[in-house]
Amino acid sequence: MSEIKTLQPEAIWRNFDLLTAVPRPSGHLEKIQAFLLDWAKARGIDAHQDAAGNILMYKPATPGMEDRKTVTLQGHMDMVPQKSAESAHNFETDPIETYIDGEWVRARGTTLGADDGMAVATIMAVMEDDTLVHGPLEGFITADEETTMGGVNAMTDNELKGDILLNLDNETEGEMLIGSAGGVNLTATLEYKEVEVEKDDVAVRIALGGLLGGHSGLEINEGRANANKLMARLVIDAVCIFEARLASWHGGNMRNAIPRDCEVVLTLPEENVAALVEAVGEWRDTFAAEYAAVEPSLTLTAEPCARPEAIVPEEVQDSLLNAIQGCHNGVLRFIPEMPHIVETSSNLAIVEIGGGEAMFKVLIRSSRDSMKALCCDMLDSVFSMAGMRVALDGDYPVWQPNTSSEIVALMSGVYEELFGTRPVVQVIHAGLECGVIGSKYPRMDMVSFGPTLRSPHTPNERCHIPSVDKYYRFVLATLERVPRK
Repeated sequence: MSEIKTLQPEAIWRNFDLLTAVPRPSGHLEKIQAFLLDWAKARGIDAHQDAAGNILMYKPATPGMEDRKTVTLQGHMDMVPQKSAESAHNFETDPIETYIDGEWVRARGTTLGADDGMAVATIMAVMEDDTLVHGPLEGFITADEETTMGGVNAMTDNELKGDILLNLDNETEGEMLIGSAGGVNLTATLEYKEVEVEKDDVAVRIALGGLLGGHSGLEINEGRANANKLMARLVIDAVCIFEARLASWHGGNMRNAIPRDCEVVLTLPEENVAALVEAVGEWRDTFAAEYAAVEPSLTLTAEPCARPEAIVPEEVQDSLLNAIQGCHNGVLRFIPEMPHIVETSSNLAIVEIGGGEAMFKVLIRSSRDSMKALCCDMLDSVFSMAGMRVALDGDYPVWQPNTSSEIVALMSGVYEELFGTRPVVQVIHAGLECGVIGSKYPRMDMVSFGPTLRSPHTPNERCHIPSVDKYYRFVLATLERVPRK
């Protein structure tokens, strides 16, 4: 039996434990969708899957509470599939292995999936418990939030019945969000014809790893290293000094995660290999010094490898390296009126070069549409100069704050009654589904909150156990106090 089942509140942890047994990486949701429908059917809960792949559940009001506003409890079913270098975990087939570490629940070598499994477990707990007091409820569990927000983008504007949306996808207990950034995916591509390796050249594989990575919205302002950006500095050096040529590049694997590792294969004259290896050691020392306070586990290695059959043409290679080097990455601007909150950022998340194709994937976020457009134009200019074709997709809107929200005022009072302090009410740089939902249901009163999670989108993801109890008490007290229609 999983030890997390012994934690309190039992209703949350028991259901979260069930979720850890069901593979649910973004883009591969058939198993979790089937599980949720079967789970609801076994408990007599009215549920269905819509055309966009979202799961909806319904629960009538407690007798005497039928006149209350309908509440939509909302979270997403997918999780970010990130694992440590030594992990053999297969996210499409294997369960998540959880364990208790003091006041935290973690996973062994992988992301935990508390983002946003805690929300799904909450919806399950509320839906199955007939002792709770509440008005009409619906659970809205969305698909592929972490990659495209496909579930909410494809939903209709007449599916939801709620007057109030409680988004359960925030990651700091005691904080309520009333606004979030919008975002857009930028993809730059280039096809090229490979050329033969110089006949006397040998190959070296350079691997950069051990970086923290992290959530490209929540942690983009923490100065963490981007593996693709660091590697570009080294490879340009190798090309200029050691006559190196680029054969392949693999860096990052999720658009909304700061890339933690990167691997390139270079070819070069054999007499230059020893000097390159020495230079790699010097770059390791440079990077370690630059990021001493942030990246304590950084690794950088160089070793001989099998000689590839072909490499990138020199002119294309130079253009691609210049594009990676010139691509803006990180915070572009903070909100002038709230200088502690990031307004606009970009994350050079994925770089793939090899086999005659190059692909760069970037996630751009901003709480101001004009600055989001500016960042897109900046990157378009850089990649276009490299001869790449640039495409934008997955655009999702800003969630504009409603400072006169009735539900935020009510919940602030409830929180103070329960815990003796007022919650922090603010906006966030990460993208939440509230922006898309609000564009389709403009009259819905919305707020986002949740238990405390740290390092989502990385194998260091963890959930703070004491915060879950406070959070669930807050959920239940809020449902009891929902205002009349």
